[in-house]
Amino acid sequence: MKATQLFRYRSTQGRVLVEMVIWALPAASDDRRHGLKYRLYCGEPGRCIVRYDNEAGKGDHRHYGREPEQAYEFESVDRLLADFRDDCARLAGWRWE
Repeated sequence: MKATQLFRYRSTQGRVLVEMVIWALPAASDDRRHGLKYRLYCGEPGRCIVRYDNEAGKGDHRHYGREPEQAYEFESVDRLLADFRDDCARLAGWRWE
């Protein structure tokens, strides 16, 4: 059984791209206990500003530019999106409408 896409958003402001994708997995796993797979990205061509994801085997984490990834404490989809949106506004000047 394949993952089901729950949410997708893609937009640009000037050179900055924001893309968010969330899938529901067929079953939870040890590193994805919430049963979701996600990738939230904000960056410019050739430069990641902030990214949240939960690549298989790594669990929930986020990246700030070229800094080492940091563990992210997943609480809910609403909190994940709020944290990502706050980082985009603070670090990239993204204006949410």
